[in-house]
Amino acid sequence: MSNQVVLPPPPPVPVRLPGQDQRACCTPLTRAPLAEGEAAEVAQVLKALADPVRLRLLSLIGAHDGGEACVCDLTVAFDLTGPTISHHLKVLREAGLISSERRGTWVYYRIVPAALASLAGLFTP
Repeated sequence: MSNQVVLPPPPPVPVRLPGQDQRACCTPLTRAPLAEGEAAEVAQVLKALADPVRLRLLSLIGAHDGGEACVCDLTVAFDLTGPTISHHLKVLREAGLISSERRGTWVYYRIVPAALASLAGLFTP
């Protein structure tokens, strides 16, 4: 007989969704079923990413020099009006995926790294 002790697997690591307080949101999708409230929170973020324009905006911001982009640089990449681009940026900001800072007449946008890490954690087995 062996003296080796077998420990149970560690509990799931909670994942925090963007735009939320410091509390944990949900565990990875493959470890436990989402509660109704958690599913609604995740769905809000995924809906923000489900639009091709918003997905491109997020990519443009992240790929921009220094990881920060001026709205003036973003609008030229689309055949859309300024108010439409502003709406899409607002949706991304409200989902907690980007942050913004006004400098003079321009607004600069950055990706929130913790938000993307939290999303990635949802899909980790």
